[in-house]
Amino acid sequence: MSYQVGQESNVLRKNILRGKLDKNEPTISTRIMNKWPGMVEIIGHCGQVDYVEFLGEYVSYDLEDIDNLARASEVVNVGTMIKIDQPGQRFVAQRAIGSGIQSVLFTDIRTVEDAQECVHIVRAETPETKGINPCTMRRNVGYLLEPGTSKYVQSLNEVVIAIMIEKKSAVDNLKEILKVEGIDMVQFGPCDYSMSIGIPGQTGHAKVRDAEKKVIETALEMGVIPRAEINDIRDAQRYIDMGVRHFSLGIDIIIVFNWLKENSALLRDML
Repeated sequence: MSYQVGQESNVLRKNILRGKLDKNEPTISTRIMNKWPGMVEIIGHCGQVDYVEFLGEYVSYDLEDIDNLARASEVVNVGTMIKIDQPGQRFVAQRAIGSGIQSVLFTDIRTVEDAQECVHIVRAETPETKGINPCTMRRNVGYLLEPGTSKYVQSLNEVVIAIMIEKKSAVDNLKEILKVEGIDMVQFGPCDYSMSIGIPGQTGHAKVRDAEKKVIETALEMGVIPRAEINDIRDAQRYIDMGVRHFSLGIDIIIVFNWLKENSALLRDML
C-alpha cells in the first residue's frame, strides 16, 4: 500500500525549550555565529546548556546550514533558537522552523503590529490559530510524513516566540506590545536602544540601565519571560536579583577573542 502524505507519525520532535518553560524551570543558552554543526554537538556534550541560539542576524549562511544545525541539536538533545533580521523575517523564520529550529528571536520590534506579525508568521494558518504559516513538506515534518496534520499545527503552537525590545518606541509602548498573545520571551537590547535615544555605544548609561530594568519588571508583571544576555558569569547576580531566571551566556567569537587576547599576552610576557 502506498503511503499517503499527511498521515500522523512520530516524526515531530519535542520542543525542549517549551518543555522547560511549561515546567517553570530556569534555562541557560549560548549564542553561536559559527555555522559548523559540530559546534552545536560540542555545546551539547557539555551537558549544561538547554538550547543553542544561532545568530543568523549577523552572519552569512544558507538554508542547508540551518538544516544541519538542527540535525546536530537532535544528536545531542539540545534546543535551538535562531535570531533573524526583520527584513525577510517571514521567509527565514518559516524556513528555520521547517528545518527543525524550535524557537525564533525576532529583532527590531517597534510597534504592537510588529509583535503581532511575529506571532502570525510562526502560527499555522487555521481559523483557530490565525497564523500565516502554511502546510509544508520540510524537514521538521519528515518531508512527507506530517505536513498539515493536527500534530503539525500543535508543533507550531509550541514554537517559542521571543522578541527584542531594543528601540525607544518599543520601550515607550512596552505594555501594549507585551499584551500580544503568543509572545513568550523578551530580551532587552542595550546597543540598539542606546542608539535610538541618541547616546550610541553608551550601553552602561543610566538611561539604558533604567530602560532595561523597566523591560524586565514589566515583563515579569505581565507574565512574559525576560531573558538576559551576559558574557561574564559575574554579571548574572544583578539580573537574578531582579527576578531573571533565563540566561544566554557568551558568544563563540567573544569567547575565542577574550581567551586568545588574555593568554597570548601572558605568553608574550613569558617570551
